[in-house]
Amino acid sequence: MAPEPTDWPTLVRDHTPRLWAVAVRLVSHEADAADCVQHAFLDALRLTGVRDWSAALVRLTTARSLDCLRKRYRQAKRFAPLDFDPPAATPDGDLADALRHALTTLDPVPAELVALVYLEGWAVADAATQVGVTANHAGVLLHRARASLRGTLTAFDPTPGVHRE
Repeated sequence: MAPEPTDWPTLVRDHTPRLWAVAVRLVSHEADAADCVQHAFLDALRLTGVRDWSAALVRLTTARSLDCLRKRYRQAKRFAPLDFDPPAATPDGDLADALRHALTTLDPVPAELVALVYLEGWAVADAATQVGVTANHAGVLLHRARASLRGTLTAFDPTPGVHRE
């Protein structure tokens, strides 16, 4: 039995606003967000047997946005002067920018899970299904990612010394 044809114009029209919001939240730059959404749709062209286009497109957009952030921070390091020492995050610094940078230090799957679960509000089981791991493994990856992010973002902790899990 041949798969049902996908109505791409409708898919693009219906999902672009949501994907745009996902990308802008992560990359905080309109041109980069537009590129991430376009690349997500291009990636989607290769998918077959998709049951939930919304979930698949959000996951692809999240992955592309995190790739964009990694590239941005790699380029910033490469073109920085040799004596450049990035300032440590300060309590009055920008938490969103620090979180974006911290997400780029995580491996791709944990970073996607953090973005989908904590920034997009997905259930752990749904995010796990989308990235191709079990819910238990996703829980472990999220626990480790939170520990890593906690260490990176300590300057923004309003209650230092208090461990929350």
